[in-house]
Amino acid sequence: MDDLPETWDDWIANFEAWQDRVGFDRAWLGDFELDVLFDWDRAGDTIEFGDLEGRAKWERAMQVPQQNMRDALITMITVQGDTEFASVEQQRHLLASAPTEYDRYAAARIMAEEQRHGWQMAYLLMTYFGQQGRREAQKLLERNAQDGDRLLGAFNRPMPHWLDFFCYTMFVDRDGKFQLGMLSTSGFKPLAASMGPMLKEESFHLGTGSNGLRRIITAGVIPLDMLQRYINKWVSTAHDLFGVDESTSAEWAYVWGIKGRWEERAKQADGVAVEKSTLNEEARGHYHQEIVDAVQALSGYLPEGAAPLYVPHENFNRDIGAFAKGRYNVDGTPFEGDDEAWAAYTASVLPTAEDEAALPALFEQQWISEKPLSERQRATGIGATA
Repeated sequence: MDDLPETWDDWIANFEAWQDRVGFDRAWLGDFELDVLFDWDRAGDTIEFGDLEGRAKWERAMQVPQQNMRDALITMITVQGDTEFASVEQQRHLLASAPTEYDRYAAARIMAEEQRHGWQMAYLLMTYFGQQGRREAQKLLERNAQDGDRLLGAFNRPMPHWLDFFCYTMFVDRDGKFQLGMLSTSGFKPLAASMGPMLKEESFHLGTGSNGLRRIITAGVIPLDMLQRYINKWVSTAHDLFGVDESTSAEWAYVWGIKGRWEERAKQADGVAVEKSTLNEEARGHYHQEIVDAVQALSGYLPEGAAPLYVPHENFNRDIGAFAKGRYNVDGTPFEGDDEAWAAYTASVLPTAEDEAALPALFEQQWISEKPLSERQRATGIGATA
């Protein structure tokens, strides 16, 4: 265990030790700068929702009126930072097997931006939350996805190949966009001001997933039923990331003005009443509709006569919430049948050992359509030495 960092420079030194420990070569960053970035204008000046609506946003932690509110902020910032570093640990090994030069660049850029996002969250902890924040900032560098001790289960899951990576960036990173959006109106101004630059960078991650799946479809090598099974796997994982359906933590975060709804400002402008007891479920519903639309767009690239790709129902394959561990079909209806029938059904709609065994031979073919690396992208040097 590294010493508890007392200064930001101390934490940076520990961060570089983490990069070395997980095998991330700093040369892969190219000319990418790990900077702390804020958009203070977008953050706003007054608390926008909850019981303290209309008061000035807090610019220092000690302005936050209660310790339990500060603790909630620390937890949110910590969890966000934890996911960013976990993603690098999950994906770092993929650079060695990138299917194209462009994909190596894209994955390296995503990992660079994820490190910057974790760096940003650590800066908030180190700068605003005293010894408790320093302790949590250090723990961000001590947990490891490969050991299975990252805070959220999805960020401990193995990602052995690029088909997983494209589904992950399409669906799990999209959950990240929603989480960042809900924090963008936080009453803690440094947190809200962190979200604009992070959201801008997150858009490239989503585009990488969507573009990758589209190129897989047009290449025509990966069987569409196999692709659907991997979509089902990562969609249900992303559904879980929104948390339990009725969350008292989410309700209190809203009451305190710490974390808003998805598109909070637009909803207020439209007079949409808040249902504080079902905030997680509301956000999950918005997310679900967005990915339904995105997968429908992907289906436009399918060969003529192919069955359209789909997004499984929110009830399917859940580990968290009211439907956790339940037996539901991909359309959300209860599954009827014994254990043997259930095992056969899940093998038809989720990746199997046979799928994993078949993928290496498929990856030896031209399994994804080419995408050229632009001269501008090449000039950054990101991923060039991987």
